[in-house]
Amino acid sequence: MDLNRTTLLGRLTRDPEIRSTPSGQSVATIGVATGRVWTDQNGVKQERTEFHNCVLWGKLADIAGQYLSKGRRVYLEGRLETKDWAGQDGVKRYRTEIIVENMIMLDGPRGSSAPQANAAPSQTF
Repeated sequence: MDLNRTTLLGRLTRDPEIRSTPSGQSVATIGVATGRVWTDQNGVKQERTEFHNCVLWGKLADIAGQYLSKGRRVYLEGRLETKDWAGQDGVKRYRTEIIVENMIMLDGPRGSSAPQANAAPSQTF
C-alpha cells in the first residue's frame, strides 16, 4: 500500500491567485512558507525556510480567495503532485505542488487579530 500525504502549517507568501477552468471550476494557487529552527553541532542556532506551491480546487479555492491573504497562517492537508514539461529552451522542467484537500484558517477574519477557532457561530432558533 502506498501513501502520498502532506501536512503543512505556515504563512502565505502572497495573496491567492484565483482562476476558472473553461468548465467554470475555480482553482487557486498559493505560496506557503514553513520555517525550521535547530541548533547545530557547535551550539549555533540555525534557521531554514521552505517555500511550497499549493493548489486548491472548487469550493476550497473560492474560500481561499475570499478569506486568505499574504502573511495569514494556514494549516493544509493534501498530496504531492509533480508536473514536468519542456521549456522553450528544450530543457525539461519540473514543478512539485501540494494539491490541497483540507484547509484550516488559523488567523481570524481579515483585519482581526483573534484566531478564527475562537469565533463561535451564532444561531437563531
